[in-house]
Amino acid sequence: MARTPILAGNWKMHGTIAEAKDLASGLAARVGSRSDRGVVLAPPCTALATVREAVAGTRIVVAAQNMSWADKGAFTGEVSPVMLADLGVGHVILGHSERREIFGETDEVVRKKVEAALKHGFTSIVCVGETLAERDAGRTLEVVKRQVDAALNGLGNDAGSKIVVAYEPVWAIGTGRVATREQAQEVHGEIRGLLRDLGLPADAIAILYGGSVKPDNVDGLMAEPDIDGALVGGASLEVESFTRIVEYRA
Repeated sequence: MARTPILAGNWKMHGTIAEAKDLASGLAARVGSRSDRGVVLAPPCTALATVREAVAGTRIVVAAQNMSWADKGAFTGEVSPVMLADLGVGHVILGHSERREIFGETDEVVRKKVEAALKHGFTSIVCVGETLAERDAGRTLEVVKRQVDAALNGLGNDAGSKIVVAYEPVWAIGTGRVATREQAQEVHGEIRGLLRDLGLPADAIAILYGGSVKPDNVDGLMAEPDIDGALVGGASLEVESFTRIVEYRA
């Protein structure tokens, strides 16, 4: 089954509203009309409305970088799915390694967020990946299996249309190191098998690679059969570099 490639830019905690507007407007002009691949922008929460306005009328999708599992309540500093829906946001990144490693999000928390996203009709980009110590210990597939199972087990076949998986080896995020295309493909292939085992439509679910994706390595990564796109950090903060990634040549 043909899967539409997805190139997603995670801007993390970078940019003022004015900077976000300029970046989004530049990308809208360059790649906003692409119909053969999905383009997703995930700005900081403060710029979601501005970016959504800047890409209005294009095919670019706006995503939140995180959200609460609760609709409302005494959760200081959190943003609920209801609030994001009110902004017109329909995609959300969940379980990013920085949320897990820095802010202590557990597999259980990620699962609660995935369930909340499905309840509200969001498409979730669910992140999984191992640390350097786990890879060196030969535990990559064990860790990834645990994370995929915790986040997605029991959701049912119908949930597949609202799920994207992003494999992000923690040791390759922001380090300049990148998994070889063969290493990435091996894990992506395993993830697709795990999705199939969970009763999800594995051949229809996009699996993205994240971890120091740049213009000079995206072509090789995208040539692999189970790599369906990229979740891009630093290289998504410049119009030229992210445009080149969106316009990869595999």
